[in-house]
Amino acid sequence: MRSSLSLATAAALVATVSAHGNITSPPGRLPGPAMIQACGQTGVNAVLQDGTIPLENLLNTGAACKLDLCRGALFADNVARVQTFSLGQVVPMTAILPIPHEGPANVSIVKTATNTILGDMLLVFDSYADENLAVLPANNTAFSVTIPTDAVVAAECALAGACVLQWFWFGEAAKQTYESCIDFVVV
Repeated sequence: MRSSLSLATAAALVATVSAHGNITSPPGRLPGPAMIQACGQTGVNAVLQDGTIPLENLLNTGAACKLDLCRGALFADNVARVQTFSLGQVVPMTAILPIPHEGPANVSIVKTATNTILGDMLLVFDSYADENLAVLPANNTAFSVTIPTDAVVAAECALAGACVLQWFWFGEAAKQTYESCIDFVVV
């Protein structure tokens, strides 16, 4: 099945949704035709209707859909969104959290071929997006991570599509998982 869904259309739809939470900067992976092939039109439609849909709400996805890696979004749909970072670079990140759900969160570099974290997590929140607070801490929506200077990251993340900067959050009471991935290369 062919889709006329463009990245610009997907970005506009995802950016206008008021839902649970998502990374808005740097630009993350979006759904597109490759995700339709892997996850099915129903899964992509769910993401387009709720740009921050939790993994648990993505039902009826295709057998090839890898929801636990970038919420099923694929590199093939996001080649033009690859960021270039240098070793040791501080990368500012911005999240929207219209509906908070308290729980742990982290930002890590993930090797996409194995869906494993490279090295240590870059940022860890033991308690994130606590809905019981009158105002969320500023670092829940604006934070930075530093790209490690080790040889492993330099070697593993030199090719586009090999690594993502992944924001991962689990709302404990809601029992909902959220992910955003930023494709990048290191120079």
